[in-house]
Amino acid sequence: MANVTMIPATREIHTAAPKDAQARRRVAGYARVSTDSDEQFTSFKAQTEYYTKYITANPDWEFVKVYTDEGISATNTRHRDGFNEMIADALAGRIDLIVTKSVSRFARNTVDSLSTIRRLKENGTEVFFEKEGIWTFDSKGELLITIMSSLAQEESRSISENVTWGQRKRFADGKVSMPFKSFLGYCKGPNGSPEIVPEEAETVRLIYRLFMEGKTLNAITKHLMERGIPTPRGKTVWQTSTVESILTNERYKGDALLQKKFTVDFLQKKMKVNEGEVPQYYVENSHPAIIDRDEWEMVQGEMAKRKSRGKHHNSLSPFSAKLVCGDCGDFYGSKVWHSTDKYRRTIWQCNGKYKGAYKCTTPHLMEEDIKAAFLAALDGLLADSDTLLEDCSFMYDALADVSGIAAECETLADEMETLSIRIERLITENAAVAQDQGEYQQKYGRFERQFEAAKRKHAALEEKKKVRFTEAEEIRRFADMLKAGKAAGFEFTESLWNGLVDHVTVYADERLVFTFKNGKEVTVSL
Repeated sequence: MANVTMIPATREIHTAAPKDAQARRRVAGYARVSTDSDEQFTSFKAQTEYYTKYITANPDWEFVKVYTDEGISATNTRHRDGFNEMIADALAGRIDLIVTKSVSRFARNTVDSLSTIRRLKENGTEVFFEKEGIWTFDSKGELLITIMSSLAQEESRSISENVTWGQRKRFADGKVSMPFKSFLGYCKGPNGSPEIVPEEAETVRLIYRLFMEGKTLNAITKHLMERGIPTPRGKTVWQTSTVESILTNERYKGDALLQKKFTVDFLQKKMKVNEGEVPQYYVENSHPAIIDRDEWEMVQGEMAKRKSRGKHHNSLSPFSAKLVCGDCGDFYGSKVWHSTDKYRRTIWQCNGKYKGAYKCTTPHLMEEDIKAAFLAALDGLLADSDTLLEDCSFMYDALADVSGIAAECETLADEMETLSIRIERLITENAAVAQDQGEYQQKYGRFERQFEAAKRKHAALEEKKKVRFTEAEEIRRFADMLKAGKAAGFEFTESLWNGLVDHVTVYADERLVFTFKNGKEVTVSL
């Protein structure tokens, strides 16, 4: 019979250190709290002090550091700076053991938890979870960690779903909240509802007024910065995107569209723009309005019109996107001649003049010539001012009467509601009673197509109603400006130019055809 002699192990299986070595283990603590509240902050300080004492009290351990993360959720480890620093130090060979409170404090994502622990184990670093009594080098450690991490992940999922349910319940009840720290014009009132901040509300009204006077987004940002008006976050530099957001947010007219975005993945906290995946709720008159409803709608129409013109409406000049080349149809742009000497002057010429093989023959224009031609065109427009104002009144009444469109919208809304109920019943019946799935899919598809068709028609009619309203308001403002100018005498101003002129076509024979916002055309020769 063969003799078998056991050769005792001389090194640790995970660390490869000699078994009889007396070296002290380098130990770090990890503490994390998930909110920024004062109560949690106290817990945060207590955890830090606790692990410092706990580690230094063990004579076999050498204290490294307590790594901390404050006010950070643990569903993933991507934005946990303290955690990531600790792992980097461990992988660099500076830590032998990490002590932490529990699996849920370490990570609530099973994949993150296990992958991190395995990386540490491969590098010779152990983790001890106090609450569960788990040592990751123990033979049962990984199984226990898998179970505990899964439970922690399910807890996180449950919390996320409860929070989401609560938010959607508030949405369905029409309860409105705002990110008040970054929302200009409102603050949180005593009962949690939005309240108007008078000084900030004046800034909002100024932005709307400047926009309707024809100022571009760039010009408005420049105006705000010149006056030293702070941004919603209290900064000095305004961005055009911030101004555009203020001009298009329905909350300034007292309404609120809820659930514009939703959380796709509770682990990654990934947000997505709601394109119909989850319900939205539109709450009218949910809070005090800063901007009159009619003015807000008019701004949306003007915004859509400017965007349809493309990128050309970005200049600080009132002539931008107003002067059109009669040869190629491109807009005129400003050019500086003699920029470095006393003969410096700004001229306007076709932006596409030298772009193609064909050179446009339209003339360049001086700003003084444009202004003089505008005043001459006004004289021609007002040759029969009484008839003109009567025409404006008639046009306004015709455009403002959207009762027919509103009736169609109401009919389509009823149709969509009926179809929605039928789809919901169909789904409920299919879940409760066994049915032919081919027949079920056919019915579902038919109802869905009918619903989408009605939805498209409804959206098109709503857009048509908005355009009609915008055009009606333009005509009203046009008539009001004519009356005011006629009484006071006309002089060139940016607001008068922007309020009356739709565009000016410049021809090669030096004719300028002014198309006013009431559709009338007046030709002026230079």
